[in-house]
Amino acid sequence: MRKGCILMHISSLPSSYGIGKLGKSAYSFIDFLCRSGITAWQILPLSPTSYGDSPYQSFSVNAGNPYFIDFETLLDEELLEREEFSSVVWEDNPRQVNYSIIYENCFNVLKKAFSRFTAKQPPEYSVFLEKNKNWLNEYALFMALKFKYDGKPWYEWDKKLAMRDEKALSKASDELKEDIDFFKFLQFKFYQQWFRVKNYANECGIEIIGDIPIYTAYDSVEAWAYPELFCFDKNKKPIDVAGCPPDEFSPTGQLWGNPIYNWEYHKKTSYKWWIERISFAAEIYDVVRIDHFRGFESFYAIPYGSKTAEKGEWRKGPNSELFKLAEKKLGKLNIIAEDLGFITPEVRQMLDDVGYPGMKVLQFAFDNSKNEHLPHNFKNSNCFAYTGTHDNETLIGWVDNMSAKNLKFAKKYLGVKRPCKIPYAVIKCTWASVAETAVAQIQDFIESEADGRMNTPSTLGNNWKFRTINSDFSPSLSRKINRLNKLYNRLGD
Repeated sequence: MRKGCILMHISSLPSSYGIGKLGKSAYSFIDFLCRSGITAWQILPLSPTSYGDSPYQSFSVNAGNPYFIDFETLLDEELLEREEFSSVVWEDNPRQVNYSIIYENCFNVLKKAFSRFTAKQPPEYSVFLEKNKNWLNEYALFMALKFKYDGKPWYEWDKKLAMRDEKALSKASDELKEDIDFFKFLQFKFYQQWFRVKNYANECGIEIIGDIPIYTAYDSVEAWAYPELFCFDKNKKPIDVAGCPPDEFSPTGQLWGNPIYNWEYHKKTSYKWWIERISFAAEIYDVVRIDHFRGFESFYAIPYGSKTAEKGEWRKGPNSELFKLAEKKLGKLNIIAEDLGFITPEVRQMLDDVGYPGMKVLQFAFDNSKNEHLPHNFKNSNCFAYTGTHDNETLIGWVDNMSAKNLKFAKKYLGVKRPCKIPYAVIKCTWASVAETAVAQIQDFIESEADGRMNTPSTLGNNWKFRTINSDFSPSLSRKINRLNKLYNRLGD
């Protein structure tokens, strides 16, 4: 079935509270998608954000972001009073998230809700705690300690706690019981609200496409509590970290800094941790996009402490073995492989072995007629075609920065005479392709300028901030998208 999809993270939903919430605006956006004939909504990882505000650098692979918990819903549940959140100034720009404002105020408001919740806990709360205890207990303790240490990373805590001395952990668990319970409450409310939104989307015929980052952050509960998963020394310091080698776009490479996996250990455990992670993702999303999929075939390891990614080496990963085992245990999986970057014949073989759809990105396409991202070169429909991903420019910004040669080729290929016509022509070209699913960022439908870009890789300070406002989702835009889906048989009927 051919589908049309819009890519927009929860943080970008319209909101009076500085960042998108899992409340009325989420349901309104789903209604907009439904009217527009869109049958898939792609989001970024739901995880709490840490360093650089990136959802790809999180304190936990399982936890949800407390910033997305909807205050209005808590008001309806009599856990908040309106003035407790409406009196706070949540933003300084309706088009951008100010994470420092959110951080300073959000937890204070949610603690008020928690204080009322403790007096009247619903029966489903104990069910949630039991079902999620395998990750929730460690996460709540980790976050309580993090707040005790003013947000410092775990490797800067008291050494006994950093190294998980049993007596020190037991003492901390007793002393911080209220904070631990608070962080459990936040996850209960997050997932309660998330599943209501997801179920509503599914009832409207819309599937949710979510995201698994391949790596975890060094400052994460996983690195702290399960060091055996990673290539650490005896003091839990990384031996090597993840990144990408130098290329034409990045002369010194990309130094991500994430710890790399001890794949020998994972293999010995039959990839238990990874299979549980995929299973969890498959429960909270309908389709799972696995970021940096090529890293499972081979990954780039950089010595810890390096200032750039220039000195590193490629090492072999688990290849398709992990995914074949996962499918054996979990059944048929709805997975998209993010197969961008340095793709070797071995990576292509792995993709063929697992059969997952890969990605085509039209912003990468317009340099020559043999480019694999051009629709006429798609080998089959088993792919997701994107105008651009969250790491790309908006289409308007991209056109403004095109070389004269590429601009000339794009105009010729798309059949337009003026550069200003290219952005929508790219959307139409993507929708017209044989790809199973056509995807565009919401920025490209609402014609955002270059400053609407979600993320510029390898930079800090101005990413993950993009927001929409209610007036973006006009009836005329809905009709325009619906006509597009109808024209290219993507209504999902």
